[in-house]
Amino acid sequence: MIDLVIEQRRKSLGGFNVGRVLPFAKRRMVGPFIFFDHMGPETFPPGIPNDVDVRPHPHIGLSTITYLFEGEIMHRDSVGSEQPIRPGEVNWMTSGSGITHSERFERARREGGRMNGIQAWVALPVESEEAEPSFAHYGTEHLPTFGEAGTRGRLIAGEALGLKADVETHSPLFYLHWELQPGARASLPADCSERALYVALGSIRVGHDRLSYGEMAVLTPGVTVDFVAEEPAIVMGLGGEPVGPRFIEWNFVSSSKDRIDQAKADWRAGRMKLPDLDNEEWIPLPPDPLPPANPMS
Repeated sequence: MIDLVIEQRRKSLGGFNVGRVLPFAKRRMVGPFIFFDHMGPETFPPGIPNDVDVRPHPHIGLSTITYLFEGEIMHRDSVGSEQPIRPGEVNWMTSGSGITHSERFERARREGGRMNGIQAWVALPVESEEAEPSFAHYGTEHLPTFGEAGTRGRLIAGEALGLKADVETHSPLFYLHWELQPGARASLPADCSERALYVALGSIRVGHDRLSYGEMAVLTPGVTVDFVAEEPAIVMGLGGEPVGPRFIEWNFVSSSKDRIDQAKADWRAGRMKLPDLDNEEWIPLPPDPLPPANPMS
């Protein structure tokens, strides 16, 4: 039932740590999901410095999906959006031909508090890679919930378990959030050709295999997968249909290496519009040479 287990790699973003899962050397993508970071968990004291924030930076060729378990993040972008996100909600930003945005911990700066969540990227299909950039916020009322004894869950995006979220997507995918009490069971049907489970809290059993906090299991295609919580657990399910190989470099994703080179040149030269409400600083392009942009599938 499990083809591969990926352990998160802890990485500092300057002011806080993330657990990076995708991309991984042996498995670059799961369906259209090309990037998966577990942000935190972190406890911020009041008065955290501004350099904890993620300053304005660019994207092309992808959609970002921000989903929180705890805390609050303020999003601002170059299409004029200003939107806080709170637990159980979705910020879905489609970069298309190019967007810039910032993510700031303004409430934590005022009050202190926890920050814990997931940021994932999905690669856009070729026909949508150069779409107009856009942003959408979805409250909890747009995300179907489900559950039975000891289990409750939410469909974050796409279609799964006979449910469909209101979130607009560009290719077939699913993204699920389960919370399970010890001994509770859940199943992931074989509806998509590529699927994975990520343990964001606790541990679960998948058949004879144990998955612990920070581990992602890439699942065998075509098989319904049952799992049981060994302790209180949070599990994310993700996957969908592949969109084809992609290059990824810094914050840019594309089916074309030349397009990534153009995006790098545009950002370096200041040709990408900054967020309307957050345009006095930005993250510079990392110096060359960057690691080579390898096609991912």
